[in-house]
Amino acid sequence: MRDRVVVVSGPGRVELVEQDAAELPEGSFRVETLYSGVSAGTELSFVKGTNPYLHVTWNPGLGLFQPGEASTPYPVSRLGYMQVGRVVESRTPAVPVGTVGAMTYGHRSGFVADPLAERFVALPDDLDPMLGVYVAHMGPICANGLLHAAADLCGTDVRSLGDGVRGRRVAVVGSGVVALLTALFARRHGAASVVVLDPTPARREVAEALGLEILDPEADDPAVVLKTRWNHAAGDRGADVVFQCRGQAWALQLALRLLRPQGTVIDLAFYQAGADEVRFGEEFHHNGLSLRCAQIGRVPRGLAPTWDRERLSAETIELLRQYGDQIRKHLVSAVVPLDEAPALLTDLAERRRSELQVVFTG
Repeated sequence: MRDRVVVVSGPGRVELVEQDAAELPEGSFRVETLYSGVSAGTELSFVKGTNPYLHVTWNPGLGLFQPGEASTPYPVSRLGYMQVGRVVESRTPAVPVGTVGAMTYGHRSGFVADPLAERFVALPDDLDPMLGVYVAHMGPICANGLLHAAADLCGTDVRSLGDGVRGRRVAVVGSGVVALLTALFARRHGAASVVVLDPTPARREVAEALGLEILDPEADDPAVVLKTRWNHAAGDRGADVVFQCRGQAWALQLALRLLRPQGTVIDLAFYQAGADEVRFGEEFHHNGLSLRCAQIGRVPRGLAPTWDRERLSAETIELLRQYGDQIRKHLVSAVVPLDEAPALLTDLAERRRSELQVVFTG
């Protein structure tokens, strides 16, 4: 048996490599890939050669990047974290043959997993399995953004993802997959207003098709527009919380300008080129703002026992149950065979092609 695996062998070099399928030890199971979603920001950073793990050493004990050998050198063979597979063999009663589940094993046609080391989230029968690409990792990333907003307001007493957005004015900067799922989470959990800001017309069209309010940040100054509209008290105008989902300096600068005094930016972006243009001496300083990085590697301090990854995946499934048809129609922009992955990823990295959500079929 052979598996096909997408491998980035160097900057701009993506290949589909055939490998002997792994043996099936006692306690493990084998999945056949049905769908594999592309997380463009992270994956293309490896194709472009801009990911810091390619150039320096990550010291997990100190939480520092340091000079030294690359933590993830080329070739990169585990690319991506949005897989859906069907169990075709199993040597563990915990994962029966025939079960369809969400996993995070990279773009490949099949995988052998140890259920004690790998997450496997069984998908309900009423969910389109293609939407399962969001369940194991991408959806929890967005849900964790809302969790950080809730912790910012409630500390460790977070009962619902809605605790940080319910009844509040919410802005979302960016209109990629992370931004749109985050905006839908905010709307689902009772935000009084949700406005999505992105300079790309095609992306704004998708947000609008999902029923979200949009603003073009390159038209009238959106900070003036929203602060005129969102009045809390004298001298207190703007968004209660902003979810920053685009990894560019201008986007973070805009997010800070949209906030009311003492408001918080929940940052879900990956700034591959840094953020030198952010001006912390302006609104950030004068309005007493807060900036919180919300990455899926950790939930807010004190919430891990009650808000683990499994709960965030369950929240994602409920989001997909409510908005699944719209997400399938408007977010998934390309469904292509795995054999086409090298050419497509290279085209995306070189900006010869633009897609919102690519899904490879096994």
